[in-house]
Formats: sequence, C-alpha cells, structure tokens
Amino acid sequence: MPDLVTVFGGSGFIGTQIVRALARRGARIRVAVRQPHLAHAMRLMGDVGQVEVVQANIRDAGSVIRAVQGADAVINLVGLLYETGRQTFQAVHVDAARTIAQAAADAGARLVQMSALGADPASASRYARSKAEGEAVVRKILPSAVILRPSIVFGPGDDFFNKFGEMAVVSPFLPLIGGGRTRFQPVYVGDVARAAATVALDPQHAGRTFELGGPGIFTFREILDLIQKETGRRRLYAPLPFGAAGLIGTLCAPLALTPVAPPLTADQVELLKTDNVLSGEAPGLADLGIAPETVEAILPTYLYRFRKGGQFAGAAGNAVA
Repeated sequence: MPDLVTVFGGSGFIGTQIVRALARRGARIRVAVRQPHLAHAMRLMGDVGQVEVVQANIRDAGSVIRAVQGADAVINLVGLLYETGRQTFQAVHVDAARTIAQAAADAGARLVQMSALGADPASASRYARSKAEGEAVVRKILPSAVILRPSIVFGPGDDFFNKFGEMAVVSPFLPLIGGGRTRFQPVYVGDVARAAATVALDPQHAGRTFELGGPGIFTFREILDLIQKETGRRRLYAPLPFGAAGLIGTLCAPLALTPVAPPLTADQVELLKTDNVLSGEAPGLADLGIAPETVEAILPTYLYRFRKGGQFAGAAGNAVA
C-alpha cells in the first residue's frame, strides 16, 4: 500500500501545500489537528479516501500516539510566530516536538521536523533558540529525523508579504526597521512543500538537515520596494532603529491576548538583527532536484488584491497546530 504520512499542523499555510504535494505522489495522508471540524476541507485535497482528518492535541501524548499509529512517516509543522498565554515557544517548538518525535520513534516511523533558518541556541531571539532546542530534542530521540530550515516562506496566505501589502494599503508610510539592511532569501511555499514530501517519502535522506531558500537574496528595503511595485502603492519609508522597534514590539505585546495579531513583537525585532540567508554549508532544494521559483514570478499572483480597487483580507495570524 502507499505510504501513510501523518502531518501535524497540516491545515496551516505550509501544511495545506504539503498535503497537496503528498497527495500528488500517491501517499495516504492523515492530517492531525486540534479541531477537525474546522479542517474538513482538507479531505478534498486528494482522491476519495486519500486524506483523513483526525483530532490530536500536542499537549496530549495519547492523542499524538493515536495519530501516529500505523504511519510510515510523520511531518511536524506545529509552530508559533509569537507567544500568547499557554502557547509559548517552549511548549510548541520544544515540548511538542519531543512528544511527536517520541511517538514517531515508538511507531517506527520516519520523521520530518520543520524548523527555521536562523535556528540558533545562542540567538538573542527566543523564537530562534526554541527552534534550535526543538531540533536538538528531536535528534536526540530520533537521530534519523530530517530537519528542514526554510527562510521566509512566501505564497498566497503568507504572513510576511501579505502583512506589508496590507500595511501599504492602510498606512501612509512603511517602517524601515534597522535601516532595512537585514537580508532574506525568501522561498516559495510550493517548493517547501515539494521538499517536505520528498524527504518524508524517501528514506535515503534520513538524518540530514536541509536549508531551504529561493534563488534571490533581498534586503528588507528591497522587499518593501517589491511589495510597493506589485501593489501599485507609493509609500514613504519611516526609518525605525532597532531600539525603537523593540519598544514598539513590547507595547504591542498585549495584542497577543486578543484576536488581533500584534503587528510586531520585541522578539521579532531580535530576529531582524541577523541576516536570514543560506549558510552554503547544508544541502538545499537543488539537492532534492527542485528548481526554486522566484519572488518576482509569484508575488504578482496574489499581491494584486492590494492594488487600488482590489479586495483584501487580513494577514494570517499566529500559526499553531
């Protein structure tokens, strides 16, 4: 029978693309989410019976074990963009990763752990430190696990280009945090999905860490330039030193406890102090036979809705399985 792959966080921005990529390769997919009734549409991403949706809470080891039972491979996508209440980086990026890795190991399943480019135990960012710790606990339990470290992921529904596209609509200026010099290597969500499907279904990649980035490197200012070009907007740039941006992030922290996503957090400012580009020391998309899409080719397909007279919805919120 085709491989059965359990995907934790499969109903999110990246997860839905991974489910599609797995379905195209003929795999059976089990999407594990906290609220299955909100993810019923996932079943339509494959042939009849190819995709099932099951309930699993990453804090409940029993439900995680049930979701993994009988799986040939497991993909862990659970993650947070900011902390709120009990949803902390430690709880989601580390403790949940440990629970899922242990369940995969006990089930004899392959594991793919979605991390992030810039994961570093010595980082000033709690996000980056927790991602690095999550990698470490996974590798301790299951040395054969495959770790994926993408740069900023873009595509319809992303939380970066959409956020600033919306900001260009409602604000007369755009914040140039830290002078806009931080460099990024954005990677298309479809390419990340193809990479995840490939390593999940092919045991030859066991134990490897892949860095995923697109073909272009852009400064923060160049990304804002692209967004203005594609939205047909012309906004002034407001230089925002890291210190001032960190203060704004701190003042926005209470928004995390409301339905409104904070536009910026102090921890995200810490991340912006470090370039987010491939190190060149790890395998990447090319090693998986994937030719990455360019930002310039994909942005027009979804940022057009921010042009004058277009319709737009709010940017994505905190991503958690």
